[in-house]
Amino acid sequence: MNPVAIFRHSITEGPGYFATFLDRNRVPWRLIKTDEGEAVPADAGGYSGLAFMGGPMSVNDDFPWIAPVLALIRQAVRDDVPVIGHCLGGQLMAKALGGVVTRNPVKEIGWGRVDVVPSAASRQWFDRPGALERVESFESFHWHGETFSMPPGAERLAASAYCANQMFVIGKHLAMQCHVEMTPALIEDWCRDWAREVCSLARNTPSVQTPHEMLRDVAKKTARLHDVADQLYTVWLRGLAC
Repeated sequence: MNPVAIFRHSITEGPGYFATFLDRNRVPWRLIKTDEGEAVPADAGGYSGLAFMGGPMSVNDDFPWIAPVLALIRQAVRDDVPVIGHCLGGQLMAKALGGVVTRNPVKEIGWGRVDVVPSAASRQWFDRPGALERVESFESFHWHGETFSMPPGAERLAASAYCANQMFVIGKHLAMQCHVEMTPALIEDWCRDWAREVCSLARNTPSVQTPHEMLRDVAKKTARLHDVADQLYTVWLRGLAC
């Protein structure tokens, strides 16, 4: 099997649990560090899938790697190479496929409930074989100030109280605004930047948590989040090109 290409856009926003999941399932992967100037491949054909991680920038910024990434996503979807995006990665997918990325009404930072939108598509991605109950909601991690619209042909899978578009699918391609890839170590790293980014906001909006709130019971919360990630990643894995 060809490797999955994982695109990192910031040194603090690596693949996290997504890489752990691939390793556990013996799926090879290669990290492409756009944050260090590594070139974006011109063709997705050498990879079994493409994964895009988060980052503090906007997809509307003028970074030199953004246009090649958008072109690569379009080519991968056209050629049936599965794509998955986390937060900024989901926004890149939305923009590449005809959606728009704009400022969210509020910053959404910390743990918060995500509700699954009932549909045939959400059952395909969230229903676990043999499970007695369907996943109707779950607690995910969030850290974003922008949001994506639904591209043409996309089906919305999930929403939250502060962001209507948390996930969409187009066939085998999954875009997420929320962060299901988080680990306790990643959350601790991100909390170091909290004061600089949102300290003044936390006193005024319930959509932004403090580091103390985000780190409370973090091991248990991430373990439960990984159960959801396992389900989503497993469905995505089925579409991998050989």
